[in-house]
Amino acid sequence: MTRALKRMDPWQTVEDLSPGNALLRHQISLRYGSVGMDVPASELVITSGAMEALNLALESVTQPGDVVAIETPTFYGALQALERRGLRAVEVETHPRTGVDLDSLARVIDEHPVKACWFMPTFQNPMGSTMSDAAKEQLVGMLATRAIPLIEDDVYGELAHGARRPPPAKAWDRTGWVLHCSSFSKSLAPGYRIGWVAGGRFAATLGRNKLMSSLATALPSQLALQEYLQHKSFDRHLRALRHSLSRQQAACLRLIERYFPTGTQVTCPEGGYFLWLALPEGVDSLTLQQDALRLGIGVAPGHLFSADRRYTRHLRINYGHLADPRLEGAIRSLGDLANAQLKSATEKSEPIFDGHSSRP
Repeated sequence: MTRALKRMDPWQTVEDLSPGNALLRHQISLRYGSVGMDVPASELVITSGAMEALNLALESVTQPGDVVAIETPTFYGALQALERRGLRAVEVETHPRTGVDLDSLARVIDEHPVKACWFMPTFQNPMGSTMSDAAKEQLVGMLATRAIPLIEDDVYGELAHGARRPPPAKAWDRTGWVLHCSSFSKSLAPGYRIGWVAGGRFAATLGRNKLMSSLATALPSQLALQEYLQHKSFDRHLRALRHSLSRQQAACLRLIERYFPTGTQVTCPEGGYFLWLALPEGVDSLTLQQDALRLGIGVAPGHLFSADRRYTRHLRINYGHLADPRLEGAIRSLGDLANAQLKSATEKSEPIFDGHSSRP
């Protein structure tokens, strides 16, 4: 930041309005190129974090009252964004490992006038699921054939636990129907609030909407990130971060197995930093979350991730706080609360006898 600001020309505050700093857009374009994707800088709009990118994308391809297909469960921010714009959500079945069910999506499109899809094909929030390369290609082709835009939320894509970063669905976009949204918030600099959208055929509309809504994204943050990407090794940083997250996930899974009730099911994503738990019948995740808050522990109950609040015994745990010594104590406390709920539910369901035998 210091180096970038020393060289900043005050006229850049005017020249770098939407779509954003040209040098930063060039560096992001190079990042796409490093994974074999051809995304020109002219297609990019720099935003104030990925959330603005996603909202701008939604605004650019829908009108109030339109139907938007979303995953179930889905990122609660998507539900809030749809509600704010007066849009209707229709949910598509999503597998905890393999992501969007394409047969379910085809049925939804046949039955509803879907104007756009908002999906997370890679390390989905909250489940951590990732669609295969073949499924992503099929998804893009299916939507392009029907002229339905795909808003791709790819904020966790860089956080693969292995050596290979899964390509986004945008990698198979040949006709510009995919609006790829991402940011540096999850992988490098959360507080800088720098995101972007690669808008395909909607790039010009996105640029106009950005100009009319917030004019521009903070220039110092853009210049600092451009300086970093040009002179530092982002990939070396990512390798260290991915390794740390992988170790943290393994530790968290061991603790859940040790402390949570028998019968608890948990996902094992190949990236990101969320675990999605299905607790045994008799445990209510909203009650669990409220009890945990009193102990200073924050978790996300399953109710948040569906339009109809269906995931009443599901829980999302964030293991992204690296090397936090409080992790084991927090998981143990959550397990104790879940076990106590389960015990109470079991006792209430047991029949009560009056002491007299029913036998003749």
